[in-house]
This record gives sequence, C-alpha cells and structure tokens, in this order.
Amino acid sequence: MSSGQIFVTEMLGTMMLLLLGGGVVANVILPKNKGFNGGWLLINFGWGLGVFAGVYVAFSSGAHINPAVTVGLLANGAEEFGPGIPATAANAVIYIGAQLVGAFLGAVLAFLAYKKHFDEEADPAVKLGVFSTGPAIRSYGWNLVTEIIGTFVLVFVVLSFGNWPGDIGPLAVALLVVGIGASLGGPTGYAINPARDLGPRIAHALLPIRGKGSSDWSYSWVPIVGPLTGGALAGVVATAVTF
Repeated sequence: MSSGQIFVTEMLGTMMLLLLGGGVVANVILPKNKGFNGGWLLINFGWGLGVFAGVYVAFSSGAHINPAVTVGLLANGAEEFGPGIPATAANAVIYIGAQLVGAFLGAVLAFLAYKKHFDEEADPAVKLGVFSTGPAIRSYGWNLVTEIIGTFVLVFVVLSFGNWPGDIGPLAVALLVVGIGASLGGPTGYAINPARDLGPRIAHALLPIRGKGSSDWSYSWVPIVGPLTGGALAGVVATAVTF
C-alpha cells in the first residue's frame, strides 16, 4: 500500500469506529432518543460493534484504528504494521495522523446524526460524554492506572493472538473491546485509544453545540498518556512471553 492508501484506510476505519461508538453513546444519554437510558451494556456492545465495523473497513492496513496499537507494535519489535507495510517511525506517524483525523470526522458525523437531540436541554457534561471520556471519580493518578490496564489488556491480547488486529479478525477484537468495557470501563469510560478521545474532544470544542460547556481539557491528557503507556507496556511484555 502507498502512504496515501494507508492514511485513507486507517482514517475511514477510525471514522466508522467513532461514528458508531459516539452514536451509541448519544442514543443512550441524550434526551428524547429511542434508546434513552439503554444502559452501560448497550454502550459496551455499541462500541464493540463499532470496532467490528472499523476493523473490516481498515483491514488492508492491519486495522490499527488506535495509536496505542501502533505504538504497541513498535514496542513489540514488529516488522510489519500490516500486510507488506514496514513498521517504521515514518509509517507510525501516518497511522496516528490518519486515526486522529478519522476520529474527528466520525465524531462530527455522530453530531450531525443527533443534531436535534443536541439541541435539547441537557447537562453540558452529558453532551461532552458523547464525544470524549471522563472519570466517574476524578483522581488523575488512579484514572491513569485504569486506562493503562485497560489498554494493556487490549494490545497484549491482540499481540498474543495475531500480528495486528486485522490478523485475529474483527469479531475477536470486537468481543475483546466489549469485555474490557464491561469489566474495566466503569472508572473512566475506557478510552483505551488516544485518537478515540482526542479527535472527538477537538470536535466538541469546535462544533456549534447548543449549551455545550467546557471540553474538559484538564482531563484530556489521561486518555492520551494512559493508552499510549499501556500499549507500549503490552508490546514489551508480549515480546518477552510470546513464543
């Protein structure tokens, strides 16, 4: 694949992830939706199916759709990011840039799909919750630990069973994400993906959302540093224990 093809593939895959993931959150928490109060497990399954769709779309590039996966592969010493794509720093920049752009676009599309519901009266924090994660109990150090552990599980399992997410299959990755959300997602909303949080948070800051309030930039570093750290640790540990 050319650099342009890698960028477009990862961008579209991540865009699909955020459109469906952000969409299920909007359906559950925004007023007057048919899925209103659908519950945490509906959100978990919605995100899992978003990953399922995103991995299929980005299959030819290895379907990272997550900078933590890209960083994990580098830390693991992988030779390829996807079929025939060398695992180099330059290619990592292309992957991560595409993931950030795709996440931003997916969040914008989710906003457009739910525009009339965003216009309804709701707590600003609820509207922000469609775009980005936030802690149930704000404690930056412990929130960071939660994100590191959740992302470690994601990347370590992927590396244990395949060379990249597309290699172990969309359904397996989707179920893994559902499991992480159900088991470890409660404290922070389980970003486990820096692009998934940063791209939509930027979209929240820029979009004309009625009564949106703050984008909570003081917390934004946690779902970036935590997943990147967890992904890198998973890459190193997988190198030591996978034969």
